[in-house]
Amino acid sequence: MLNGERQATPPMWLMRQAGRYLPEYRALRAEKGGFLALATDPEAAAEVTVQPIRRFGFDGAILFSDILMVPWALGQDLSFGAGEGPRLAPALVDHALNALTAVPVRLDPVYATVARVKAQLPPQTSFLGFAGSPWTVATYMVAGQGSKDQGETRRFAYADPAGFGAIIDAIVTMTIDYLAGQVANGVEAVQLFDSWAGSLSPAQFERWVIAPNAAIVDGFRARCPGVPVIGFPKGAGGKLPAYARETGVDAVGLDETVDPVWADTYLPEGLPVQGNLDPLALIAGGEALDGAVDRILAAFTKRPHIFNLGHGILPDTPIAHVERLIARVRKDR
Repeated sequence: MLNGERQATPPMWLMRQAGRYLPEYRALRAEKGGFLALATDPEAAAEVTVQPIRRFGFDGAILFSDILMVPWALGQDLSFGAGEGPRLAPALVDHALNALTAVPVRLDPVYATVARVKAQLPPQTSFLGFAGSPWTVATYMVAGQGSKDQGETRRFAYADPAGFGAIIDAIVTMTIDYLAGQVANGVEAVQLFDSWAGSLSPAQFERWVIAPNAAIVDGFRARCPGVPVIGFPKGAGGKLPAYARETGVDAVGLDETVDPVWADTYLPEGLPVQGNLDPLALIAGGEALDGAVDRILAAFTKRPHIFNLGHGILPDTPIAHVERLIARVRKDR
């Protein structure tokens, strides 16, 4: 499908499908004692990756890991505090990038996870790897944590574009290596998550979203020819067509704010799309869910389409609603 062939019933997987809405995940995380311990234990991380495949039979498995593995490999310390979100130290807003010493072996547990998952997946299930896109990863590296508007990183990028560009370049180089390592161990396609792309002005979007993602796509294709790349610039809105044309991705993920009819009209003809059910519609269930699913399916009757959410599945999502979603999408299968 990612190579441009449309299927009558779209394949489907859900962002964060391996995670907190599943009781089997919560039990394993409690046993391991924390997110980083879970994500760096290949046996446990592989188990989490395949849990939703066993339960729901999704068409794709998405590697269980985190976008902050790349800054960890670049030399920042990474921790996940209870109820606080991730922390990176030292924050690069007041520390030089060259103060870090890269530790690429920190990525080895992820590669071991990939190999374990590949050995367990049914042959009909596609295996997707991923990485964070440079802008989104950089917002955490600069501020040392997540923020609502990425203001600290945006100020840094305006005040010191050369210094910020060096951070972006380091992320690009490490990300190409990281994705190529995932492919070498068994993933069949990759996704680039740019969760904070929507916070940038058009000129900054061109510089810090489109250009770095294009560099990753070019470098990755040189290393892994023929392996599809999905780009997901959340919040890009009207900048999506330019992103699709200029990055060279094989498919574009749409967040829940994008009108699928508009996307079908303005994105390059024949470009596969992924998405874009509102995660809150999945929580609502019932007729609200059915109607939202049907509107998305109706918009992409002539374009290759992977059914997915517009962002990650939420922890309070009822499992019965996921089952209803699958039945609705696959009604003709």
